[in-house]
Amino acid sequence: MLFAIKQKFTWSASAALLALAVVVSGCGNTGANNSNANTASPTETAAPETAEARKITHAMGETEIKGTPERIVVLTNEGTEALLSLGVQPVGAVKSWTGDPWYEHIKADMEGVTVVGDESQPNMELIASLKPDLIIGNKLRQEKVYDQLKAIAPTVFSETLRGAWQSNFKLYAEALGKTAEGDKVIANYDSRTVDFKEKAGDKLNQKVSVVRFMAGKTRIYLEDTFTGLAFSKLGISRPENQKYKDTFVEEITKERLPEVDADMLFYFTYETGDGKATAMEEEMMKDPLWQSLQVVKNNKAIKVSDAIWNTAGGVIAANLMLDELYTIYEIK
Repeated sequence: MLFAIKQKFTWSASAALLALAVVVSGCGNTGANNSNANTASPTETAAPETAEARKITHAMGETEIKGTPERIVVLTNEGTEALLSLGVQPVGAVKSWTGDPWYEHIKADMEGVTVVGDESQPNMELIASLKPDLIIGNKLRQEKVYDQLKAIAPTVFSETLRGAWQSNFKLYAEALGKTAEGDKVIANYDSRTVDFKEKAGDKLNQKVSVVRFMAGKTRIYLEDTFTGLAFSKLGISRPENQKYKDTFVEEITKERLPEVDADMLFYFTYETGDGKATAMEEEMMKDPLWQSLQVVKNNKAIKVSDAIWNTAGGVIAANLMLDELYTIYEIK
């Protein structure tokens, strides 16, 4: 069923409506449990902004959309989260990068949605068979097939992905005719980040590392990433030695593990099912250099979800990550 996500951090349609009402009235508490404000009931959302034809300016030019789209195909993971948070279940979506076929935190809401390939290779015939009235995609991922897509249905593309989920979200909301609802979702998230930053206080003096294990690779994730963008808004800073130039990640060898030492460290593993990323995680964590890190000795190396903290890249994941940070930083 749509909006029945059941996990540690629960997204509830009824809670969403209550939270949005609080935001509108100006009486809200922006504390740790307000992530629910990003989900709207598909049967109780506000009326469409307009039923008239409107032009949407996007990464590939302009697209005219008539009325309110009802059969949407979405071709990015972060786009899928945008639709769900606006009370819209797509008829088709690309597979989650990890999951079978959806991330754990959205799979209940995606019941019945057709998988139309993955971000790098959407299935054109399958998309056409769904008879969409709007296709949402991304220039970085699908520029080569844009002409094929727009021949199927009006198509709107965001420009890029890394560090751009909020601007992409606003574009998708506009394409759906839900700009007002979208503005509320973003405003709620932004107010939560301000609340976290104010309440964290001196805890923000801690330096924090972010590490990702992949098949044959270990990377330090920096500012221009999904996690990095969130950390910048929250006032969370990195160790002074992690000032690498012209990169959003720094790939390191085992010998460079001391570079990840910090007051706190978050690590996640991009496991696709072949066990190779998990093997890399285990190899690194068994190494004496890892075990000698002060952050490890202090029990401040914390494993988190790769999907939520990096790969999903959308508004639902951003709020779930923030939920976790409220808990980890012991902020009420």
